[in-house]
Parts: sequence; C-alpha cells; structure tokens
Amino acid sequence: MLYASIAISTLRVSPLVTTLAAPYKSAASSRMSDLPEIEAEFEASDEELEVDIDSETNKEEAGEVPDQPAETFECYECQDQVFEELKLPAETVAEVQETWAAFIRKASSREAAGESIYAALFDSAPSLQSLFKTPRAVMAMRFMNGLNTIVTGMHTPAAMKVTVETLGFQHLDLEVTIPRTIIFRDAIVDLLAMELGDRFTTRAASGLGSLLNYVGGAYIYVRVKYAIRVKIILSSWATANNKKVELEDEADTGEESKSKSAEGAAEAAEDEDEQVQKVGKQSGSQAAKEPTPKNGDTGMKVPNTFEGMFLFNGAVMGFGNSGWMIYVLESFDTIVTNVSNSYRLQEECDTLSLRMAKYKGSINLTEFKAVMLASLRSLVPKDWNSDHEVAWTWLWDNVERMLKALLGKPQVQEKALERLIMSLTEDSRNFLRREVYKKFFALAPGGQDYFKQSTTRLYWIADKIVEMTIEIYRDPVKMVEDISALGLRHVG
Repeated sequence: MLYASIAISTLRVSPLVTTLAAPYKSAASSRMSDLPEIEAEFEASDEELEVDIDSETNKEEAGEVPDQPAETFECYECQDQVFEELKLPAETVAEVQETWAAFIRKASSREAAGESIYAALFDSAPSLQSLFKTPRAVMAMRFMNGLNTIVTGMHTPAAMKVTVETLGFQHLDLEVTIPRTIIFRDAIVDLLAMELGDRFTTRAASGLGSLLNYVGGAYIYVRVKYAIRVKIILSSWATANNKKVELEDEADTGEESKSKSAEGAAEAAEDEDEQVQKVGKQSGSQAAKEPTPKNGDTGMKVPNTFEGMFLFNGAVMGFGNSGWMIYVLESFDTIVTNVSNSYRLQEECDTLSLRMAKYKGSINLTEFKAVMLASLRSLVPKDWNSDHEVAWTWLWDNVERMLKALLGKPQVQEKALERLIMSLTEDSRNFLRREVYKKFFALAPGGQDYFKQSTTRLYWIADKIVEMTIEIYRDPVKMVEDISALGLRHVG
C-alpha cells in the first residue's frame, strides 16, 4: 500500500519535476562529457581501498587487530537449537540495565520486586504455578535474584552464558517449553511497562525480550541436549559402586537374585576394604604382610567402590589432609543420584555449604574434581571415554559454581540471625508466634485441621522452629538427622 501511494504521488508531480529539472538538464549533459575523469577517480579510490585492506590484513597477521564494531547476536525468537553467547548492542544493554535498576528502585525492596514478578507471572498463567514447589516468598526471591544476576551480567556475554547454563542445570527437572517461555517473557515485559510507564523505552523492551528469549531457549537446550550426559553419569556411577544398572529390558527373577547376591558380596568386600585400611593405618607395613582372603599373593587389595578408591587416590595424590573432601564425599552420592532434581540438588549443596563453613583450613574445590575423575577412570575402565570425561566434568563444574556461590556466607548469616534472635523481646516473640500461624493458615487453610493443640503448645512449636534455624548453622549434620526423623514421625 505504501509503495502504491509513492507511485501515485510520483505520477502526479512528474510534470512539475520535469519543469523544475529543466535548468539542470544542460548541466547533466556537460557532466556526461566528464565521465572518463569520474571513472578514473573511482579507479583511484578502488586502488586506495585495496591498499587499506592489505594494510589491515598485515596488521591482523602481525597481531594488531584494528578496532571494529562488536559482532551482535540478538535473539528475537526463542532459540532452543543453539546455545551461543548473547551479544546485544552496547546501547541496548545499557538501556535494559538502567530500566531494571529503575524497576528495583521503584519497589520498596527487593522482596517486594520479587513478589510483583511472582504475581505478574502466575496471574498471566496460573497453570505454571504447579511447576514450582517451593514457598511463594522463596520462589519470588529466586526469580528476583536470578533475573538480577542475568541482567547485571549482560555486558559480559561469556560470563552471562556460564550463569545461564548454571541456572539451566538447576532447572533440569522442569519442563521448560517455548510457549511457557513466551508467557514468562511477556509477563515480565508487561510488568515493567506498567510500573515504569514512559521510562520503559522501545529499545529496553526489545533488549529485555531478547534476553528472556535467550534464557528460555538455553534452559530448553540444556535440558534436551544434556540429557545424554545425565544418563552417562547415572550409569557410570552405578558401575563405579557395583550397583546393577536398571535397563528398560529388565532381567528375569533368576538374574535379579544373582544381582542381589552380587550386591551383598560387594558390600562385604567394601567392609573388608575398610577393615584393611584401618589395620593398615594402625600397624603400618605389618598389615601389608598379612594375606587377604581374595588376594593373598600381593597382600594388597584395590578398592572396588568409589568411596574407597577416592580415599586411596586422595592419599596418593597428596590430598590426605584435605578434610573438607570427606564432607563432599559423604554428600556426593546424593548429589549424583539427584542430578536431574534441581530442588533436592540445591538442598544438598546448601547443607554441604553449612558443613564446609565449619572447616578451618583452605578449600580448593578443583582438587576434588581431580581425585574424582582419577577414581572414576579406575572403576569404569571398560566404558570410560571422552563422553564420560565431559559429562562428569560438566556435573562437577556446575556443583562447584553452586558451592562457590555459598562459600563464606553461612558465617555471616549465622551471626546476623543470632543477633536477631537475641534482640527479640517477649512482646516481639509473642507477635512472631502469632504471625507465623496467621500467615501459615492464610496460605494453607487446610493446615488448621492438623493444629488442634493448645495455644501454649503451638507457641512452643513456633519457638522450636526458630531455634532450628540457628541450630542448623551450628551443627548441620545433627539438625538434618533430627529434621528427617521428625518428618518420618509425621508420615501418614
């Protein structure tokens, strides 16, 4: 339609153009005679351009890279087939970051900003709420912290890609799809447009939309493409611990009984390993002279489980004094078996960080990876290949990033929480007790059917919960056991 209007306008003004152009026709004729000179000028310009290109090529070969505009990779649609660095124009990045900062400033607090994001998301698509099992306040802060980390890192595409990959690793159990990504994107963009009004520019909306498309596509890519890595990790972990791998075609009853007896033999062998190690520590070389039931010729038995092999390799590689590795080793089975369960994995890393906070020496998480890979190579020699190397490195790199994000924080959080609890007066304690149940019954009205005790009993339960929050910092192992036992007593 636009082109037709232009054509009609041109036809209407063509007589006028002819009249106005008459004085210039003679000048144009005279310039036609100068055409050879013009062609010569263009040829000279081409020669100069070739010289410039040659000089730039020589500079690049010499290592002198000239300043060039950064290559941009914008994400106008949700791309779930590729996962590259997102490189937006510098002006767009600055506009999005300024808009995001204005949104946070406009809210009374980060918690309030997270609540508004949570409400906007689930008001636009209530069905998405079933995907998230954590409490509303916790989920709102996760939305807030995740988005804030991504937006503030937009100016460094490589670092932002690592951040998004880590978040995707933590969302492996969620079925992220392109339609759900679009719902999430539109909800966030509409929220900022409503809150900021004219300050939310078109460039900011485009940049934020591209960013959210990129994140959603990355989550899908990580979940689909890395599924094979999860299978490799679980199968090789079963092999490393002498556990029977469950395949789609299950074995018959006879094979199952054989596998059970094999598992019993493996457990007995593991107990023997522990006894041999204890004897070796106590009597030194004397224990090496004593023959073992299965290998009396050498007097030395190689561990056949991951824990035994890890302790063996750790001592050989000079990490015998790194006591923090024992903490990770005790949680490692839970970490591996829950690699695709983001909530359980995050809980285990949180608890592990509390234990590691009690360690007085230095912690270098990369050392654990070296011992881990050496142990797995020894226990899975037939199947081990480059895919296994990549899969296990990927797992530990993600766990390491999750742990590093928590290192050093428990000490600060424990002191702050202790100061808060000690500062509570009797009136404030009573207010806290009442508000706990008021908030709880508002969120879960059905919970009133399970709390029929006296007010004194309910207040005592609230006090125990507050006490647990500080005790888990002081003795995380004991508190995890106590909370698990408490949960078992309330089953059914």
